[in-house]
Amino acid sequence: MNTLPSGLPSGLPSGLPSWLPEIPGEQPYPVAFATVSGAHLYGFPSVDSDVDLRGVHVLPVEEVAGLRTGPQTLDRTWTREGVEVDLVTHDLVKFCRLLLGRNGYVLEQLLSPLVVTSSPVHEELVALAAGCVTRHHAHHYLGFARTQWRLFGRTGELKPLLYTFRVLATGIHLMRTGELEADLTRLLPYGPPYLPELVAAKREAEHGAAPQVAGVAEDVARMTAALEAAREGSALPERATSDDALHDLAVRARLASRP
Repeated sequence: MNTLPSGLPSGLPSGLPSWLPEIPGEQPYPVAFATVSGAHLYGFPSVDSDVDLRGVHVLPVEEVAGLRTGPQTLDRTWTREGVEVDLVTHDLVKFCRLLLGRNGYVLEQLLSPLVVTSSPVHEELVALAAGCVTRHHAHHYLGFARTQWRLFGRTGELKPLLYTFRVLATGIHLMRTGELEADLTRLLPYGPPYLPELVAAKREAEHGAAPQVAGVAEDVARMTAALEAAREGSALPERATSDDALHDLAVRARLASRP
């Protein structure tokens, strides 16, 4: 499983704004972690890409035990110094339920190496992530690939085509190895030989048209079949094993949030 070392957060690439670590402190609740997701995580950010921040906030006991409950999800988008930022955080309990629900999105957010802010809760979540992965995560990647492939069929844009290849490659690798890798540039052997050309084109423009390459539909079908076969032959378990440990972590983190 792709895990993070102790002593988080790690440094961010020079292509990301230096002020990103200031953002979690602006949230109305303590932030257990925030990482960069989206195209920067997937290995093909454009010169005009926005920055997708994802993470976890911790509601205090008073806002989960009483009549007035706090927000399960906080979502805001704004522009700073010409950079559009999209920040989404879930309350810790909601995030843990998503993590146990075979949700590849939150797994990738948790294990993103592009760490903006961290905490001991984050490190515990990372340590428990391997026990949340099952062979049924393949359904997430197959479904996401179908959605992006249909979007590419309607728009002809490069972005949904690259997303199609990315999620299929990530899913195949996860089913075969048990390791999560979201960066398409590290998964090129799973895809067709023209993938580097598509990645290079995407870095030039966020919403450009896809270059004309032969055999795209056949390659998507081949990778889809490979993911289905990898799911059937995967050594990953049928169900998660980290549920009790996540429950304990959520209780401790909630109680620790009391003033």
